[in-house]
Amino acid sequence: MPATHRGTAHPDQERHRRLASRLNDMIPGAATLRISLTDPNHRWPHPHASAVDTAGQPIDITRVTAKVAACWVLRMWPDADWSLPHTLDLDTAELALAGRGR
Repeated sequence: MPATHRGTAHPDQERHRRLASRLNDMIPGAATLRISLTDPNHRWPHPHASAVDTAGQPIDITRVTAKVAACWVLRMWPDADWSLPHTLDLDTAELALAGRGR
């Protein structure tokens, strides 16, 4: 019988929150990250992240930060359909398919 976690979040949710917290520290002011395998500087699939603040304005991040953030998210959610871009809300630590046209 699986163990229950009374009064605590599911272990994966805790891991997701810790990741969101670390990404928040790494990219100050970011509210969401858009993660995809489509880096605009590469022709082949390549992990890429872009960040926006609470007002929806883009935040400049380095190429290395973008790649590291994307790799961390890809590893945390390996079962997501990464043929499509996803958005990670850093406040709630929830991953969702990115909306069309964003």
